[in-house]
Amino acid sequence: MPAPPRFHRLSLRVAVAVAGAVAVAGVAGALALGAGGAGAVAGLALAAVAGVATYVAVSRQVAERLDLARRTLRDARKRRFDALARLPGTRRDDRDELDALTRQVGRAGRALQEEIKRLERVESYRREFLGDVSHELRTPIFAIAGFAETLLDGALDDDRVRRRFVEKVLSNARRLETLTRDLSDISKLETGQLVLDRAAFDLAAVLADVVDGLEPAAAARGVGLAARPAPGLPPVVGDRDRVRQVLANLAENALKYNERGGSVELTARLRPTGEVRVAVVDDGIGIPADALPRLTDRFFRVDKSRSRAEGGTGLGLAIVKHLLEAHDQRLDVESRVGYGSTFSFALPAAAPPSAASDDAAEAGTAGGAVGRGGTRS
Repeated sequence: MPAPPRFHRLSLRVAVAVAGAVAVAGVAGALALGAGGAGAVAGLALAAVAGVATYVAVSRQVAERLDLARRTLRDARKRRFDALARLPGTRRDDRDELDALTRQVGRAGRALQEEIKRLERVESYRREFLGDVSHELRTPIFAIAGFAETLLDGALDDDRVRRRFVEKVLSNARRLETLTRDLSDISKLETGQLVLDRAAFDLAAVLADVVDGLEPAAAARGVGLAARPAPGLPPVVGDRDRVRQVLANLAENALKYNERGGSVELTARLRPTGEVRVAVVDDGIGIPADALPRLTDRFFRVDKSRSRAEGGTGLGLAIVKHLLEAHDQRLDVESRVGYGSTFSFALPAAAPPSAASDDAAEAGTAGGAVGRGGTRS
C-alpha cells in the first residue's frame, strides 16, 4: 500500500483560502484604524494561526474520512475488503454527511463483495456441471462406439452376439435420449420457460395411474407397489402432468433403491391446513444422513455404481425439486439407512364447488355484477 500523502491537498487549499481572507481583513482593519505596520503584522500573524487551525480541523474532520472512502473503493476494485470493517455500519454511526457518504461506500463495497462471491460460486458450479455433463455423455457414447466397432470387426456374422450388441446400442441410445430430455427440462425450469397449466384435478386418479405404469417394473424387481390415498380425498390444484412426473420419478427411485420383498406406497392425506400431503414411502436401503443435503443436486448419486447400472441420469431429483418449486412447494425427505425413506410434498386442496359458489355469490352481492373473465395461476 502506498504511503499516505504528506499533506492533504484539500485541507491545504481550504487553509490557504481562510488564511488569505483573514490576512486581507486584518490588514484592511489595521489600516482603517491607523495601526500602521504593527497592525498589519498582527493581522498576518492571526491569518497564519487561522490557516494552521483550519488545516488541522479540515484534515481531521473531512480529509481523513474522504481518504478512507477513497482507499476503500480502491481496495474493493482490487478485491480487498478489509477496510469495510472500519466504515460506519448504521445510520446511528453518522455524525454528518461525510459519514453518510462513507457508509454508502461501505454498503457498495459489501454488495460488491457478495456479488463476487456469488459469481465465484456460479463459476465453480458451471465448471462442475460441464464436467458432469461431459462424463455422463461420454459413457454411453463410448459404449455405442465400442459395440458398433465390434460388430463391424466381424460380430455381425454371429446372430447371438449381433442381437445382444444391438440391444446394448439401443439401451445406451435411450440413455442419451433420457439425459438430453432431462437436461432440457432442467434448462426450461431454471430459465422460467416452462409454464405450468394449473387446474383442479383428481390426485387419487394420478396416484393410481403412476402405480399402473410402474407395476411391470415393480413386479420384475419383486417389490410391492400400491397407491393408498385417504378416502374422500378432495381434488388438488396444480399441473396434473407435472405432478404425475414428480410422483413417477420418486416412485421409480423408491423401486430402484429397494430390495426384493420390499414395498413402496404412494399416499395422500388432507391436512387441517387445507393442503394435501403427498408421500412416497419405501422400506428400502435408506439414505445416509450426510447425503441428504445434496440429494437434489444435479448428477449427485448416493450409490454411483448402482445408479448407472439402472440407467439413471442423476437429474431426476433435481427436476423434482424444480417442479415443486414452480408449484411454490418443496420436497421434504426423511430417511434412515436400513429402514427406508419418505419423500413428501404438499399441494393445495381445491375449494369445494359449493364453497366456490358461495364465495362468488358473496362477491356479486358486495361488488355488483361480475364481468366474464378468469384468473390464471
